[in-house]
Amino acid sequence: MANILIVDDDPAVQMTIRLLLERAGHHVTVAGDGREGLALFEALQFDLLFLDIFMPGMDGLETMRHIRALAPAIPIVVISGRSATPDAYAEPDFLKMATKLGAVASLRKPFRPGALLAVVDDCLTAGEPEGSHVRSGRR
Repeated sequence: MANILIVDDDPAVQMTIRLLLERAGHHVTVAGDGREGLALFEALQFDLLFLDIFMPGMDGLETMRHIRALAPAIPIVVISGRSATPDAYAEPDFLKMATKLGAVASLRKPFRPGALLAVVDDCLTAGEPEGSHVRSGRR
């Protein structure tokens, strides 16, 4: 199965996603913030990345920018609990913004287990014809 990196500052979210993915047969690595996630991404090979948008220090959009520079083809799924306000003008839709900046999918917290697994399957299936997400130009 896939090697997946989860970057989220909420331990409950980390554990939930990790359990769902490991039960589905995937190998999971967890980072608590963008800097740690970027360091792990540079050191290891991943097939898919879950990235929270709002984290202390390096936020998800900044982390995604760095990761896109290293591996333009890796699927990134952004997750966030924000922008669920009744007033659509209260703040921008950061999930939509992140997909325009390069994320392949987004999930709004809280999400259903089936929705998470469907996104994973879609991302991994979409990448199969092109081969694995091997990064070129890496040290």
